[in-house]
Amino acid sequence: MPRFSIIVPAFGVAGRLSQALDSVLAQSFGDLEVIPVCDTPDSTAGTVAAAYAERDQRVVPLTSPPSGGLGVARTTGAEAATGSYLLFLDSDDVLAPGALAAIDRHVAAVGEVDVLYFDHERVHWWDAEPSTPPLGGAPEGAFAPGLAPELTGVSVPAWSAAYRSAFVTAHRLTFPASHFTDIGWGGLVTLAAERISVLRSVCVRHLVRRQGSRLHAPGEHQFDLLDQADMVLSRAAELALSADRLLPLFEQIFAVVLRTAAHPERLPTPRRRAFFRQASRLYRRHRPSGHRPPAGSAGIQHRLLACGAYSAFRALRGVNRGAAKAARRAPVPRMLRTRLRYALALRRPLEADLAVYCAYWGRGYTCNPAAIHAKARELAPHIRSVFLVEPDAVATLPPDVEYAVIGSRAYWDVLARATFCVNNANFADGVVKRPGSVHLQTQHGTPLKKMGVDQSTYPVVAAATGSFAKLLTRVDRWDYNLSSNRHSTEMWERAFPGSYETLEYGYPRNDVYYTATARDVARIRRELGVPEGRTAILYAPTHRDYSSGFDARLDLEAFCEAIGDDYVVLLRAHYFYDVGAAPNDGRIIDVTGHRSAEDVCLAADALITDYSSIMFDYANLDRPIVVYADDWDVYRETRGVYFDLMEAPPGRVAHAPEDLAAVFRDGSYADGSAAALRAAFRKRFCGFDDGRAAERVVRRVLLGEPPESIPPVIPLAERIPAPAPALVRS
Repeated sequence: MPRFSIIVPAFGVAGRLSQALDSVLAQSFGDLEVIPVCDTPDSTAGTVAAAYAERDQRVVPLTSPPSGGLGVARTTGAEAATGSYLLFLDSDDVLAPGALAAIDRHVAAVGEVDVLYFDHERVHWWDAEPSTPPLGGAPEGAFAPGLAPELTGVSVPAWSAAYRSAFVTAHRLTFPASHFTDIGWGGLVTLAAERISVLRSVCVRHLVRRQGSRLHAPGEHQFDLLDQADMVLSRAAELALSADRLLPLFEQIFAVVLRTAAHPERLPTPRRRAFFRQASRLYRRHRPSGHRPPAGSAGIQHRLLACGAYSAFRALRGVNRGAAKAARRAPVPRMLRTRLRYALALRRPLEADLAVYCAYWGRGYTCNPAAIHAKARELAPHIRSVFLVEPDAVATLPPDVEYAVIGSRAYWDVLARATFCVNNANFADGVVKRPGSVHLQTQHGTPLKKMGVDQSTYPVVAAATGSFAKLLTRVDRWDYNLSSNRHSTEMWERAFPGSYETLEYGYPRNDVYYTATARDVARIRRELGVPEGRTAILYAPTHRDYSSGFDARLDLEAFCEAIGDDYVVLLRAHYFYDVGAAPNDGRIIDVTGHRSAEDVCLAADALITDYSSIMFDYANLDRPIVVYADDWDVYRETRGVYFDLMEAPPGRVAHAPEDLAAVFRDGSYADGSAAALRAAFRKRFCGFDDGRAAERVVRRVLLGEPPESIPPVIPLAERIPAPAPALVRS
C-alpha cells in the first residue's frame, strides 16, 4: 500500500497534464501512486496518461465520463486508490518540490489525522507574482475542529489538503456531482472530521487560468451552489453543530452565495430574481440563532437577502439595466472610427451563407484556408466564399476564386457581415467578433519552436511579437482551433489560452499527400523543372529570429558538388521571404515563389530541413528526412522549443555541411535506421492527417453537423501516401 494516492482529473486541460504528472513523479518521497482520470483512453489526456503509465508503474490511468464532471472524476479516482492518504490535483497544477516529504514528516510528527490542510500558491497564468491565501489561525499539531471553528473547509479547495483514506471510506464521503463540488465536499469533510491539522508549507502551485474559474461562467449551473449550501447546512443541523462552529460555516457559505448574487452576469437574465429568492429562503431556513450580520456593506447585503429585497439589492450593487446599456454604448475603438463604413456594416445583419478566408496575412491562396475553401465549394456550394489577399497577391489567385483586397471597401464589408471567418494566422486587431459569427483558426504548422505566450521569456522573439495582450484579444475571437496531432493540441492550449474548442481533424492542406496520384506527382515535377531521372532534394530552412534577411545556412553549390550529379536541390525559403536567392543552374531550383508548399513536397524524393515545421507535414509522405542542425543550441536558447529534436528526429541528423553531404553519398539518409526514426516520428506527429481533414472541417464548422457524424480519422497503418517520385519514374 503506497503512502499517498494523488488523483488528477484531466478534462479539457491536457496541455499541462504532463507538467502535473512530472511534478508528482519527481517528488523526493516516492512511495506513491498517481491516478490520472481522463474522459476516454484515446483522448488527448488519455494518450498522455497512457504514455506515462508505460514508463512508470506508479501511474494508474482511469476513465470517467466528462458528463459526470470534476466531482465524479475525483470520486472515481478515490474509490480506486490504495494509498493511506488521498490528494487531489487539478491537471494544470503542480506539486511543489518536496511537498509529499513535508506532508509525510508532518503526519509522522503529529500522528494520524483525518484531514491535513496545507498552504498553496495561486500562480496567475501570466507568471505574475504568486499569491498565497492564508489558512488563518489554528493550533499547532493535531486538534479537533472545534478548536479552529473558522477552518470550515468550505473556503479550502479540495487540492489544498490530504485526506486519510480510511476516514473517507468510513464516512462514505464522495464528491458531489456539482460544479461547486469543492464547497459540498469541504463542508461535509469538516463536519465528519475529528482530528485535523495544518501544515504551513506551500505544497501546491495552482494555475489561475486566463479564462477564469469555470464557477464564474454564466449559466443555470449557478443554482448548484444553492444545492451545495443547503446540503452542508442541513447536515450541520442533523449533527446539532455547536453555535461557535455553525456561525462561521454559515457566513462563509453565504459569502460565496452573495458574491454570485452580486454578479448578475453569471446568471441568465430571467433567472436572477429566482436565484436571489431561493437564496433568501435558504438564508432564513439555516440562519443560526443569534446570528448578527457583519458590519459595512456586507451586512447590508445580508439584511437584504434575509428579507428577500431583490430590487434594493440590485440597486445597491449598481447592476441595473441602464448601466448595462451605458456599457454597450461605449465609444467605438479609434481604429474602427477611422473605418466608418466598417462600423456601419457591423450594424447590419450577418450573412448566414458568407465565409471569408485568409492565409499568411493575405499572401495568397494557400495553406489550410485554401484547402477548406476548395472543399467548401464542393460540399457547401451555397456558401459564398471570399478570399482576402494583399494587392500583390491578386495575380496569383486561381481565376475562379472570389477575392477582396485587404484594406478595400469590399474587404471591410465582407469582414463585417461574414458568418464564417477562417484564418491560418489572425485577422487584424480592428476586426470585431460578432455574436453569431464563427471564427476558425487553422494554424499553419506543428509547433517545435515556442509559440504564443510561451515566447514571452525569450527576449529576441518577444520583442518581435509585440503586445501579448493584443495577441490574446485575437485569440478570444476563436471559436475553433485546428490540430493535426496530439502534440499540437497540448501545445496550442498552453501557447494560446482561450475558450475555443479544439478540432483534432488534421490539416486540410495535407489532404493532398494522400489523394495525389502518380500523374499529379509527375506533372508537378515537370512544372518545377526537375530534370528527368534526377533525385530531387527539397531544402527548406526556417526563419531565424536573431538574424535579418534570408540565410540559406548552407553553401548549396558546394553541397551539390559534394553529392554528385544524380541529385537536384529544390530550395524553398521560409514564407517570410519571396525568393531564396539561389542560382537556377540546373542543379539548384528556387521554388520559394511557388504557391503551394504541398506541391513542392510531392515533387521531392527527400527533405532537408533544420527546424521548420515542414518536416511534420512531409512526414505524411513517408519519404526520407534529414535534419541539418548547424545551430541547434543557439536556436533552442534564443527561440525556445517544446521538445528536443535531436533526441527524437524524423531521420538522420547532420551538424556540419560535410556530414550532410556524407549521408547522401553513402545512402544512409534512406537506410533502415533512418526509416525507423521516421516511423516513430510519424506515429507521434501524423496522428490526424489522413486525406479527409478538409471534409471534416467543412461538415463540422460550415455545415454544422454534430461531432458524432464527422468521418473518423483513418488509422496511420491503413493510410496510403501519394506515390514517391522514384516509383513514378519507374
